[in-house]
Amino acid sequence: MGNGKVKVAMIGAGSWGTALSLVLADNGHTVYLWGKNQQTIDEINKVHENKKYLPNILLPDGIHGTTSMEEAVRDAAYITLSVPTKAMREVIKQIIPFVKSPITFVHVSKGIEPESLLRISEIMEEEIPKELIKSIVVLSGPSHAEEVSLRHPTTVTVSSKSMEEAQKVQDLFINSNFRVYTNPDIIGVEIGGALKNIIAVCAGITDGLGYGDNAKAALITRGLAEMARLGTKMGANPLTFAGLTGIGDLIVTCTSPHSRNWRAGNQLGKGRQMEEVLNDMGMAVEGIRTTKAAHQLSEKYNVELPIASALYNVLFNGGDPKKAVDSLMERGKTSEMEDLINILASQYIE
Repeated sequence: MGNGKVKVAMIGAGSWGTALSLVLADNGHTVYLWGKNQQTIDEINKVHENKKYLPNILLPDGIHGTTSMEEAVRDAAYITLSVPTKAMREVIKQIIPFVKSPITFVHVSKGIEPESLLRISEIMEEEIPKELIKSIVVLSGPSHAEEVSLRHPTTVTVSSKSMEEAQKVQDLFINSNFRVYTNPDIIGVEIGGALKNIIAVCAGITDGLGYGDNAKAALITRGLAEMARLGTKMGANPLTFAGLTGIGDLIVTCTSPHSRNWRAGNQLGKGRQMEEVLNDMGMAVEGIRTTKAAHQLSEKYNVELPIASALYNVLFNGGDPKKAVDSLMERGKTSEMEDLINILASQYIE
């Protein structure tokens, strides 16, 4: 393709995969956007729209829709995965037969797998043969697909065990509308991106209950403390949670109706049942599945996660949302600085 322009396979034709395909096409790359739904793929190719996931957005000519995994992956310079955590293993198994040499895999999803308690990059390392992995890079940050597709200013972070490959992915995506930073802390980047969805569901619940900005500010701030508390136990750098994939992603997901996690929580706060909410949304709500994983992680690492525990009780034990909020307010007295001291101390304890 010349001039540094390459073919990129984008696996997952939902809102985020489509929006990132638009970014790549704007940068002159050729994107093969894979999806299972033939109607969606036909729309992308014939009218340059993805009406279900990104209505009223005209997609550039550089995006080619396909339901053929072989066509998507063949001769691609990068394979980017934009699928829900629960589908990650199954989709990777479909990709592998068509990968003939080592390649950089990029994932742009946010979640933790319950039971195995693996981050997405760890799932990829399990499922992809080592000889086919050039590198695994994660792209994450405060980014609504709807706003990215309108080319509104957006900043994200890329991370990898190989910072050289992370910088190549940075170059692949970065443009005047979509600014990409690098961060060597892949654990923190993935943990922040996953756990913030839990707090976003809770923020939606408080809004659904009719509480105001005070409650939301408390949730975001104390939610950040929970993310950092668990993340540092898992090996993350606490400073990552003060960045785009920590506080940045928390702000955007907890305060916007664009967030499907916020929308799901909002409906729960208004008294609807979880199954009914998920059926109506028709899209993955990663925060619900991640809540189960966080509950298991809190037990594994012996870390107290009051907000995540309260949400777990609502989602999986039939707890009342209002009583869950009340229980958080009635917890025993503690010091706000205690978390900060413990997190910083953990950096100096072998």
